[in-house]
Amino acid sequence: MHIAAFDIGGTALKMGIVTRQGEILTKEKATITDSDGDQILQHIMSWITSHPECEGVAISAPGYVNPHTGFIEMGGAIRKFDNFAIKAWLEERTHLPVAIENDANCVLLAERWRGKASAMSDFLVLTIGTGIGGAIFCNNQLVRGAKFRGGEFGYMFTERPGVRHPTHYTMNATCTLRVLRRRYSQHTGKPLDNVSGEEIFDAYDAGDATCQRLVEDFFNGIGAGLYNLVNLFDPQTILLGGGITERPGFLAQLKQHLTWFGIDDYIDTVSHGNDAGLLGAVYHFNQQSER
Repeated sequence: MHIAAFDIGGTALKMGIVTRQGEILTKEKATITDSDGDQILQHIMSWITSHPECEGVAISAPGYVNPHTGFIEMGGAIRKFDNFAIKAWLEERTHLPVAIENDANCVLLAERWRGKASAMSDFLVLTIGTGIGGAIFCNNQLVRGAKFRGGEFGYMFTERPGVRHPTHYTMNATCTLRVLRRRYSQHTGKPLDNVSGEEIFDAYDAGDATCQRLVEDFFNGIGAGLYNLVNLFDPQTILLGGGITERPGFLAQLKQHLTWFGIDDYIDTVSHGNDAGLLGAVYHFNQQSER
């Protein structure tokens, strides 16, 4: 059985054809401008139409997702998807069964299915990108929370709140790649759109003083969040995802900073890189189909 799998992001939509056993037969990526939900839906429908062999649809999506009803309460970067019954919308148009799960949960499910955590009972996933995401696996089960908001690690404080709104002191506001890029832009005067995380880390590796300061502050914020998670959940490991974690040397550099926190032995990277969302979405589809 072939599944049309999708991993929705604010800047890109990953699309694939995946077997129910987790073999990715083909995949592509479409660029999304301005986190446009209509663009995403058009690409999804075109992909399904061009692959009539598919017998189901599996989706990884940001935000607060009810995995049972397929209703998105809040769409994360995709505000068009706020209060959107995407499962019903797609099933009405494709006449195929549809399953949807939160994107960080999909990364976790991929690890549990075909990754480093396949034999673990207690582990976490933390994703680093435009925002900070997360997912929780405790006592051999995925923890979603009462309102499907479990694992929103980006809302943890990295410093004591001051006079501004509390969200200014969270991981999402202090140690994401977007924040790192913005701070570099402010220091150098270079337009934000022309600044990449890769450029900053290349300069950091080369000893650039500005990038040394910015990246070390970035690592410190990540370390504060990871320290909290280790002591809250006592996990066997915390697996890090996101494009930056695939950079050669990133894990070693982060672990060097985490020795100060005493948690360097807890950290590893995810197994499947950019394919994790597709695989986790299909695993969730399989689970829903068995019910």
